[in-house]
Amino acid sequence: MGDRELPAALGRLWRRPASPRLGRPAELDVDRVVRAAVELADTGGLDGVTLQKVAQSLGFTKMALYRHVGSKDELFELMADHATGPAPDLPEEPDWRDGVRRWANAVRARYAEHPWLVEVPLSGPPRGPNAISWVDALLRALSGTGLDLGTQAGVLNVLSGHVRNAAVLARQYARVDQAEVERDYGRALAELVEPERFPHAAGLFTAAVFEAPPGNPADHDFTFGLELILDGVAAAINR
Repeated sequence: MGDRELPAALGRLWRRPASPRLGRPAELDVDRVVRAAVELADTGGLDGVTLQKVAQSLGFTKMALYRHVGSKDELFELMADHATGPAPDLPEEPDWRDGVRRWANAVRARYAEHPWLVEVPLSGPPRGPNAISWVDALLRALSGTGLDLGTQAGVLNVLSGHVRNAAVLARQYARVDQAEVERDYGRALAELVEPERFPHAAGLFTAAVFEAPPGNPADHDFTFGLELILDGVAAAINR
């Protein structure tokens, strides 16, 4: 960063060595703290992660953690980058759409492994090394499309939002029989929505749109939304 000092939190995120301190070597480090926090989140969700609980699980005091993690928000960012992991080495695809599909499904799989990731507050664009590896992987998939980098960054934002939202919905679907909920909803509203008052909405409810197709509704919604995004990207390429 030239003459600018690297922010401490960003240095820890990228595991840049801090200034050496005199005395005995530290018994803790950032990786050990983050691994313990991720284990707590995998077991009890993000609500179960506090600096105090992480410290207790490691056999240290809360104050001992502050040498390695500056705040709870920083801990969450470190956890998210660790749990997301590096992007897989996706094969080069001759069709950019196949490459983007593989990328989106790989991100979705990481959310499924660590469902609490959707609860981590978004405080800004991705900046951890693992997060950047996913950015790099998608840009590689889009590199042959002719889209400028600004447009590719826009695709990244839209696609990331879709995958994250699909993960949120999947968690909600897991708590209920979503197919039954949607079927009951559609049939009830078909009785209540009057064509004279709501002509277009009435057509929606009488068309059996909410009669769930075979398979997991979460998978259907994810695929439907992904293909719409890909169609939009294709239109941008054609322009």
